[in-house]
Amino acid sequence: MGTTAPAQADPRAILRGGLPDRYLTPDDIAEMFEVPKETVYQWRKKRIGPPGFRIGKYVRYDPADVRAYVAERKGVDCDAA
Repeated sequence: MGTTAPAQADPRAILRGGLPDRYLTPDDIAEMFEVPKETVYQWRKKRIGPPGFRIGKYVRYDPADVRAYVAERKGVDCDAA
C-alpha cells in the first residue's frame, strides 16, 4: 500500500488565527464587537472601522483586515494610556 502525503494545514486558517475562513458580513462585525449593525455602517461611512469592500450590493470584510484593524487599535490604545 502506498503512503499518502501528510495533510498540510490551510495557510488561510493560520493567517486568520481563529476567525472564520470566509468573508465577514456587517452582522458578523457587529456581533464580534458587540455593537449595533448601524454602528458598523456608520464606521464604514466615516472610514473609522475595519476596512470593508463591496461585492455587488453587499459589504464584506476580510478576516485578515479585521485582525489587523484590531491590532492597530490595541497599539493606539496602549500608546494613549
